[in-house]
Amino acid sequence: MKRFMCFLCFLIAAMITNNASSQGFLKKLKDKVNKTVDNAVDKKAGVAPAGESGKSNSGSGDKPSNKGGGGLSNTTPPDVKAQMAEAESAHAAKNYSDARYSLQQALMGVEIQLGKQILKSLPASVDALNVDTVQDVVMSTQWGWNNLSIQRIWKNKADKQLTITVGNAGVYAGLAALYFTNAGMMEASNNNKQNFKQVRVKGNKAIIQYEDSRGYTLIVSLGQSSMIVWECINFANEQEVMNTADSFDINGIKKMLGEQ
Repeated sequence: MKRFMCFLCFLIAAMITNNASSQGFLKKLKDKVNKTVDNAVDKKAGVAPAGESGKSNSGSGDKPSNKGGGGLSNTTPPDVKAQMAEAESAHAAKNYSDARYSLQQALMGVEIQLGKQILKSLPASVDALNVDTVQDVVMSTQWGWNNLSIQRIWKNKADKQLTITVGNAGVYAGLAALYFTNAGMMEASNNNKQNFKQVRVKGNKAIIQYEDSRGYTLIVSLGQSSMIVWECINFANEQEVMNTADSFDINGIKKMLGEQ
């Protein structure tokens, strides 16, 4: 680039001293500059300069595909006592942002412990379906009970499966709120063939829905934001779903969540 700048200065000086051919010379100079700049930009972007196609360049279509890397390790749940101590230290130092963060981490740690406690309370087998603990999920996205979700799956070799979600099942929250508010009107407008309706499970308000592609979904409201959702695939009928739900200790789950 330094050589090019020197050459450019020389050409400009020559142009100034030869006014008779300055216009033609200026055009040649402009073309030379444009070509040099274009080549420099292409090189920086990884594009082969004109006349050099076929050369390897790592910035365009030759990007390698990833063949593995081991993924990410599981995150250890926050240590509640340690996070509380850090929050206290940060607060004493008037570092309120770190104090707030440590308190949030402590609350998430409490939620994870609560989720594991709820999982332990669930039955090992349901309607001849065996639990698949490998797929257990306890998730806390922020802090506060409305961000806690617990999930467990039971299944057999005949493609029959039950999935239960406890906590804030966001995907069903809107449906539950809408139906619990307008259930009577919606049932009246679907007298011929209902695909969802209001029911009760152990005295708790619930709704049950059926779709050919997804099977049965039963939702029990536990409080302001918590619910239990049973997703039942290849269950024979509505009564089988209701019997399955009756085998769960709903009041015990409500008590652990603080909804009672």
